[in-house]
Amino acid sequence: MVAATALNMSSALAQDSNSTELEKITVTGNGANPQSIKEDNATVVPKRTISATKTDTPLVETPRSVSVVTRAEMDERAVTDMIQAARYASGVTTGAFGYDPRFDQIYIRGIETTTTGDFRDGLRQPIMNYGSFMTEVYTLDRIEVLKGPVSVMYGAASAAGIVNRISKLPLGEEHHEIELQYGTFGRKQAAFDFGGAINDEIDYRLVGLARAGDGSYDIADDRYLLQPSATWKPDEDTTLTVYGLAQKSETGASAWSYLQDDNVFLYTDPDFNSQKVEQYQLGYQLEHNFDNGITFRQNARAGDVDLKAHYLNRILVNTDGSWPTTAVTEDMRSYQIDNQLEAKFDTGDVSHTLLGGLDYTWVSSDFAMGGSSAPANTPGASVPVPALDTFSGSSLNQTGVYAQDQMEFGNWRAVAGLRYDWAHQESTDKDAGTTDVKDDGVLSGQVGLLYLFDNGIAPYVNFGTSFVPSTNLSVNGEVLDPTKGRQIEVGVKYQPDDANYSLSAAVYQLVETGKPQYAGFVLPAFYYYENSGENTYKGFELEARRQFDNGISVIAAYTYAHAEITGNIDETLIGNAPSTVPRHVASLWVNYAMPETSAIPGLSIGGGIRAMSSSFTSDANTAKNAGVGYLDAVVSYDFGVSSPELKGLSLSVSATNLADRREQVCTDGYCYTGQGRTVMGSLKFKW
Repeated sequence: MVAATALNMSSALAQDSNSTELEKITVTGNGANPQSIKEDNATVVPKRTISATKTDTPLVETPRSVSVVTRAEMDERAVTDMIQAARYASGVTTGAFGYDPRFDQIYIRGIETTTTGDFRDGLRQPIMNYGSFMTEVYTLDRIEVLKGPVSVMYGAASAAGIVNRISKLPLGEEHHEIELQYGTFGRKQAAFDFGGAINDEIDYRLVGLARAGDGSYDIADDRYLLQPSATWKPDEDTTLTVYGLAQKSETGASAWSYLQDDNVFLYTDPDFNSQKVEQYQLGYQLEHNFDNGITFRQNARAGDVDLKAHYLNRILVNTDGSWPTTAVTEDMRSYQIDNQLEAKFDTGDVSHTLLGGLDYTWVSSDFAMGGSSAPANTPGASVPVPALDTFSGSSLNQTGVYAQDQMEFGNWRAVAGLRYDWAHQESTDKDAGTTDVKDDGVLSGQVGLLYLFDNGIAPYVNFGTSFVPSTNLSVNGEVLDPTKGRQIEVGVKYQPDDANYSLSAAVYQLVETGKPQYAGFVLPAFYYYENSGENTYKGFELEARRQFDNGISVIAAYTYAHAEITGNIDETLIGNAPSTVPRHVASLWVNYAMPETSAIPGLSIGGGIRAMSSSFTSDANTAKNAGVGYLDAVVSYDFGVSSPELKGLSLSVSATNLADRREQVCTDGYCYTGQGRTVMGSLKFKW
């Protein structure tokens, strides 16, 4: 937490629709049906989820709110990062801290999931102090947003839910793709996605990307990565997929900014504002079907994040007029494994899909920071990086045992699950040579009931609980108790079997208790906290998707959120609204792919609007961030529609924040600026 404070992030961390035939997608380790996932990823109207219950289940039969962003939708909207990908889903808000490419700042139902809801392929991408696993959206096939507590299936996770990123894994067919991009702020990117069969038993896929240039406001946005994977299927009952990721990224260590006469300035020097992250992941997904109808799955991954950052602060000027400088390093290592046994059987008229699991997570972090001063007006390129002088370590061991029963009896669908976790944490002050140990045991549960009418209407109700172990320390140097959550949700879905549209609505009450709150400061540099925070969130969500036969597709969402502070270390804040939680959020995306009989066959035009109401700049509710609306647009052309010899070649031009709205967003004294207009051109060739 010291790192987050030093980097002005304590608040931030707390807080082409062308008809393109997609290749066959083989997803293992999630109980997924390859053909159903292939069909889902070819449309903006998904019908299935592989994350909500860790089994391949129709969305209309899942008694909870889930939003799925398919690869077809990501291509249609020409998204370039995780935030862009998620922000047209109901219940999701982005931009709470303006433009800040260091983190995927995604809020669900008013609660941040940046640090506690980041999952990839069903396994957590953890954050211990400051460094995080950064996800490149080009490496993904789909994104599933689970809303509300999901600790029964995933252990420690935000009360608001999780964002599960599904990686591109080997396809069942030969495919090749090359993409070149060029856009505002000198962004240049080249990417490729190759795959096919090595022999009758092994398929491969290799995804790569290289990017150089700046994002908004002179903040670097460089990235290089390789993501190889291979699937071995020795027989019809066994599948093993091995995958890896090597990625290097560079951006700014501070995105703290301010507006002056419609111009945006950083509170740092761009030439001394660097955050370099190297990350590596290696994992596998194993699935075997036994003759007795039982399926075993094992999903495991090891990861490493090496972060080096430094920046200069031009606002907190020292008494002698010099500028304080800060340097931070972190080396985080993680290992996770999830073992599952699935059995399908009947008891009378009730059909069961019983899933039992044992998972284990180990995360360890070595963290260091240091500070110094630079004379005022010193060019950033001449400022030396401060020496590190504060060292600490932390580790987490978490073991969970869970069981879930999905039941089907007539038109009724029911889900019930229980889980128990043992969490062991150690926090070490390497300067003082002291270690604090914290052991927790937490029981989580969920239950849901749904009735599926023959016409596709499905009302449902669910209840669930969640927990997140804390890394903050009390005044006695002890690790705080976990933050817990509970939610009740009532909703209805509508998605007939053969329809290319879906409607969903949900009403919920979500309570998050035991939130760590800053309670004081002890010299030389010890910040302490208390488990005193409680927030209550009430709201409802609407989401509609439709893909017409005439080439038009529509995605619409609306979210109403009433958030209230119901417990706080400062009793004068009780009854106020938490900062940076807008009451209303709405979005609409419409795309039109002109048919072959039109005047310009192959042309596709899309446009979207995103709007949110005002929010408070602090829990004190003394000032507000203004409401704002943004426009997005995409124009693409598939050359192969009118010229068969150019099959596979397409060009698109996209614009985000078309009107260049640069709104300032403040939270508890930290102010950021929304991302300005970005224009991107993309030339893609597939064969």
